[in-house]
Amino acid sequence: MTGIAASEANAADWSDTSIGYRYGSKFAEPYNPEDISKNIFNLTHVSGYKYGSNYFNIDLLQSDSKDSNAQEAYVVYRNTLDLGKVTGKSLGFGPVRGVGITAGFDWNTKNDTGYASKKRMLVVGPTLMVDVPGFLDVSLLLLQESNFPIGVTSRYTYDLHPMLSAAWGIPISTSGFAFEGYMNYIASKGKNEYGGPTSPETNIDAMIMYDVGTALGIGKNTLRAGFEYQYWRNKFGNPSQVPGSLAKTPMARVEYHF
Repeated sequence: MTGIAASEANAADWSDTSIGYRYGSKFAEPYNPEDISKNIFNLTHVSGYKYGSNYFNIDLLQSDSKDSNAQEAYVVYRNTLDLGKVTGKSLGFGPVRGVGITAGFDWNTKNDTGYASKKRMLVVGPTLMVDVPGFLDVSLLLLQESNFPIGVTSRYTYDLHPMLSAAWGIPISTSGFAFEGYMNYIASKGKNEYGGPTSPETNIDAMIMYDVGTALGIGKNTLRAGFEYQYWRNKFGNPSQVPGSLAKTPMARVEYHF
């Protein structure tokens, strides 16, 4: 993470921005029985300010011909307000070092010929910040999600539903390796836009990253590379009998921080 000049300290106490690339050949999409290859480019920014932290990420995804050569943009923003910093009191207990409120949104658009997702989602809920090396945040979020895919005449809003979410970044001693990722367990969101049922979904995305920058002498954590694995059950809430609703996707990943 890169320090910010003292004159800017009120705006951001620290920040880290990176561009990255990852590739996998075992992606899955609901109602598609094929293994799909995707190239994914991302821009990520995280920062801390006096009362909390911000997270922003945009993924640009390019599928192969098994997914209509589709292009997709997926944006995530989260702001976590640290209630201990707001009140000036320690709210830690046991293994928890702090308590916060997280709010934000997901936004996507995809130009495939079958579904053409245009997801919009607002999230809000409490967050526990666990006292570990690096960070581990656990949140219980309420989701308001809608979509406007092919085959519906107006934007459809699903039932309000909760998500149990964890995000972590934990260095592995002084080895240069780190264990990072997120886990989302999302409850059923009622009927889908076509009147069918939805199922609870589990999305686990974990990676082992190595600090190549230090090894090459170009700066600590400037260049990082590693292995990523995603397990996604009942993807987008589609029941398990739907082809393509289960993804088990290994990926290679590299990112440059500036």
